[in-house]
Amino acid sequence: MQPSFVHLRLHSEYSLSDGLIRIEDLTDAVAKAEMPAVALTDYNNLFATVKFYKAALKSGVKPIIGIDCCIENPAAPKQPTRLTLLCQNKQGYLNLTCLISRAYIEGQESGTPIIQKAWLTGACDGLIALSGAREGDIGQALLAKKYELATQLLQEWKTLFPERFYLEIQRTGRVNEEEYLHDVVELAQQQDLPVVATNDVRFLTADDFDAHEARVCIHGGYILNDPKRPRPYSSQQYLRTPKEMEQLFADIPEALANSVEIAKRCNLAMIFGKSYLPNFPIPSGMTAETYLIHQAEEGLKKRLTVLLNPSADDYQKKSQEYAERLQ
Repeated sequence: MQPSFVHLRLHSEYSLSDGLIRIEDLTDAVAKAEMPAVALTDYNNLFATVKFYKAALKSGVKPIIGIDCCIENPAAPKQPTRLTLLCQNKQGYLNLTCLISRAYIEGQESGTPIIQKAWLTGACDGLIALSGAREGDIGQALLAKKYELATQLLQEWKTLFPERFYLEIQRTGRVNEEEYLHDVVELAQQQDLPVVATNDVRFLTADDFDAHEARVCIHGGYILNDPKRPRPYSSQQYLRTPKEMEQLFADIPEALANSVEIAKRCNLAMIFGKSYLPNFPIPSGMTAETYLIHQAEEGLKKRLTVLLNPSADDYQKKSQEYAERLQ
């Protein structure tokens, strides 16, 4: 029997702000539902990668590694847009780790790591991108009725991810979903670009919604019965079965078929238990041992200018003590 749907956007408990799913529970549930694969796309992190990869293989499920990441929004720097990146292979994984690491080191805004769009140039090989649905820049442009901007952004993403960019659609009962879906499907037809369905999963079953809302409130500093608190999630963001997704998208079956095709394109193999040491370039005429000694001695000289006073009468005597210890 051919698989009909694969979840490609899902947050685990490692998404501290809004994820509730434990890794082992996830892989067991996916296997029980007879889904051949599942993607883990935690919010701005790869922390669960190894645990998820091993658990998925143990359950007979194909693991797909990805991230639900924040992308800079020039129009509103404190309101980044979203993009889901999935690893096709080792090169994609290396590119993804570099991008998210750079976001933490260079791109944080109010504690949120944000990937600048310029960084993606030359760093997209081996990655498949989903547009982020309503939360992506294309989705935001469509909801604002800025159709020319949406088309322009689409062309930019197609250039960055040739044959690897999909317009994401969802039906989880949230505000503006159907309005966005109508416009994005029309845009996809105009630009001859594929659409893919996701359920933006945050918890395993619909019964987990209340516990999920409690976690969201703890993270956001709200109380559950506050009528004014933000409510960006719905009880429908659970791990729907393929049959449920078929019923939900009976009018757009290609969106489900594309989820399976994307899963087939993602084939990252991870190897554990093997050490990979860095290969430092060694100057001509030196061995690894002599170069290490040289670097250590030069490093000590720099540190001694901070630790000691080079103009002091006892500088040579004190520095000699350090040199002897180094030897």
